[in-house]
Amino acid sequence: MAERIDGMAMRAAILDETRAEAARLLEKHGRKPGLATILVGDNPASVSYVSLKVKTALALGFHEIQDNQPADVSEAALLARIEAYNRDPAVHGILVQLPLPPHINESRVIHAIDPDKDVDGFHPVNLGRLVIGGEAVRFAPCTPAGILEMLVRSGTPTCGAEVTIIGRSAIVGRPLSIMLGQKGVDATVTLVHSRSANIREHCRRADILVAAAGSPRMVKADWVRPGATVIDVGVNRVGVNPTTGKAILAGDVDFDAVAEVAGRITPVPGGVGPMTIAMLMKNTMRSAWLHAGERP
Repeated sequence: MAERIDGMAMRAAILDETRAEAARLLEKHGRKPGLATILVGDNPASVSYVSLKVKTALALGFHEIQDNQPADVSEAALLARIEAYNRDPAVHGILVQLPLPPHINESRVIHAIDPDKDVDGFHPVNLGRLVIGGEAVRFAPCTPAGILEMLVRSGTPTCGAEVTIIGRSAIVGRPLSIMLGQKGVDATVTLVHSRSANIREHCRRADILVAAAGSPRMVKADWVRPGATVIDVGVNRVGVNPTTGKAILAGDVDFDAVAEVAGRITPVPGGVGPMTIAMLMKNTMRSAWLHAGERP
């Protein structure tokens, strides 16, 4: 039976470290890490996710601004709010919760955020820095950064490892493939997608398999090399619990079957998901140090 990689425990450890850093920043520079979160409309999933981000930031001792905008806010008004936070020296991170209403151009909004405050790591400048690597990197996208952190903290070797990533999204698959190939990580990366041939064979040879396709339970036990580390990024709603009314979630991996073969595996929920918010807080902390003139 595979060892479970506990994202909740890792998240708690990262947040404890970040809380201590925030206290050091306050003592040394008299300032708190500042995070502005902008929510447009009242989409229930977005409201829940933003509320968790705000609660986490406040628990760490951050200066947190929750900026709720109506669903019919104009794009110009939203861009003006972003520019105000770009100029605010007390704000070190700006996060606009996606998705946005159809009348707002998401790319234009992401591009409007100061790259040095883009703690989500989505701005093209930060993606370019990621490609350059080394000291050029300011903020890595939170989910790929969380995955890399999980590999490190679980003791999974990456140097020389064969890694297969299923999924080529701009948020997970593509940036993760770049990060795993950087010097110091040194993995050999294969990125497969819906048009790839022989996906199962690519997966079977992987020492580390990352499933980020958004397809429930697609990765079966016979896709996995015995002893491999399996990271499941998928969060798929597959039903509703008739007793509680809560959504039943499944990952992209057939967990019970694959756990009999793999060496390590992340559960859904409780695996990659908790790490995303932890890395958002870590990026905000990093930004605060950089704005204070120190390189963390």
